[in-house]
Amino acid sequence: MKAETQAWVEHAVLFLNLCPFAKTPWTQGQVRLVVSEATQIAQLLTHLESELNLLAEADPKNIETTLLVHPHVLNDFLEFNDFLEAVDQLLDSIHLTGVIQVASFHPHYQFAGTDVNDVSNATNRSPYPTLHLLREASVEWAVDSLGEKPETVFEANMATLERLGTAGWSALQAQCQAKAREMLGSTSPQPPNEPLANHAPVQRD
Repeated sequence: MKAETQAWVEHAVLFLNLCPFAKTPWTQGQVRLVVSEATQIAQLLTHLESELNLLAEADPKNIETTLLVHPHVLNDFLEFNDFLEAVDQLLDSIHLTGVIQVASFHPHYQFAGTDVNDVSNATNRSPYPTLHLLREASVEWAVDSLGEKPETVFEANMATLERLGTAGWSALQAQCQAKAREMLGSTSPQPPNEPLANHAPVQRD
């Protein structure tokens, strides 16, 4: 599951430049990639709380961001989308609202107002349901230093996927799967796993 996520990052998100803010933490290995064994929502919330606190307390030079992959729970996108309200409540309860934000990715991600087969949804489609934990300060710094507004990045991502088209995205997914199989068959160390986000506000129904 880590291999599939890394392949998606490297050969889809990075390749398509869906996040112009990701290069530095990717190359510096400041990313924590965790696969949760949770099978119940309560278990996932407990794991998420642990990861939120760990990230908040960690030195950004060691852990800049965290990708929490949870393949065994919330595979239904509507349930996953509803779960994001619980995520916001958790952030409030542990006093991390405004300190850490959580971006969401899902194999069946669908933005409000789009058709399920709209290729633009692929900007937030990951191999498994995934929560991306980002430091608010780091996002603000990236926006200011690179001069990229979140809405501008979001619009650029939509245009990129439209140009790629459904067939192109399917071909890219096949390449990611092939790369993941190759990685799983290798005993050599793999590069760090960078969870990427388009840093656009999540659109919820």
